[in-house]
Amino acid sequence: MSASEPDTAPGDEPVEKHEAEGVGTYLIGLGLASLLTVVSFFISGTTLVWGPSIPVALVVLAIAQMGVHLVFFLHMTTGPDNVNNVMALAFGVLIVLLVLTGSLWIMAHLNHNMIPMDQMMQMQR
Repeated sequence: MSASEPDTAPGDEPVEKHEAEGVGTYLIGLGLASLLTVVSFFISGTTLVWGPSIPVALVVLAIAQMGVHLVFFLHMTTGPDNVNNVMALAFGVLIVLLVLTGSLWIMAHLNHNMIPMDQMMQMQR
């Protein structure tokens, strides 16, 4: 790579590259995804890691796994030709967060809106 060539991300290879080089990025992604999966199973089944930190470690590994899939398999990069893909991903994440937040809010306040158990038992008689 010369000084005049810009850096490219794993999904931003020019079209004129050979098919074998494209397969190489998929194989790298497969290796990283497999490694992250094996590490997460190892962490969850061992006592080498401090017990309360296991969920945090699994969340970090899951986010890393999502990043590997986005870059190596879905070719989501910050290049100028991927702006629509990134915007669609951001919109999808926003919708999922809204649904998740609304569901958690409804479940947290469900007890407040329910009839007390003694009144319900009287209604059934």
